[in-house]
Amino acid sequence: MRILLVEDDLHLMETLAFQLKNHEFTVDTCDNGEDALYYIEENIHDLILLDRMIPKIDGVTVLKKLRAKGNHTPVILLTALGELHDKVTGLDSGADDYLVKPFAFEELLARIRSISRRPREWKAQETLEFGDISYSPTSNQLSGPKGTCTLSKKEGDLLTVFLQNPTQTLPRATLLSKVWGLDTDVEDGNLDNYMHFIRRRLKSASHCVSIQTIRGVGYRIRSEANVPK
Repeated sequence: MRILLVEDDLHLMETLAFQLKNHEFTVDTCDNGEDALYYIEENIHDLILLDRMIPKIDGVTVLKKLRAKGNHTPVILLTALGELHDKVTGLDSGADDYLVKPFAFEELLARIRSISRRPREWKAQETLEFGDISYSPTSNQLSGPKGTCTLSKKEGDLLTVFLQNPTQTLPRATLLSKVWGLDTDVEDGNLDNYMHFIRRRLKSASHCVSIQTIRGVGYRIRSEANVPK
């Protein structure tokens, strides 16, 4: 599980990050709301631990912004504000849970386990759209103005990750873990092969959608503006 920890108390942030890593979580950290939004934009996380009182952009505003963009990543608010109306505000803003400081690390782990057991929003039945293409995960059908084609299961899983995160640069390690699993022994060359397949599929269906290589990082799906009429 990859966690984004947003906490401006540097000692607490370092302590929590150390403890979480000892429990085999992958942890990204930042200490303000602007950086939090950047991390959320650029990466895929399974959970966000979000301090409410952080500099530049407060935690509740960060939460509202990511929910307004359709980001449904589970969020646990971490805060010293423990009054009922504070909890109601946080939960109504889109938080999945609310943990009042100070808290025992064991309780945080229990909250994380509880959220991980909840069924995530099921999107596989939806048609995913981007630029001039649409993709149906149920039928593995990719459609666009140039035609329709059927993707293999792995091609479809990989394309789905891109279409569900259209503004993000997706690291190679993230794509491997999302499509092949965290403990995969699949080599990078296998990912390169599938990226080649997907690019061919997109070229056969779309006038404007392509996969951009971000050198040294990973890939991003993009749609060019100059679409033929």
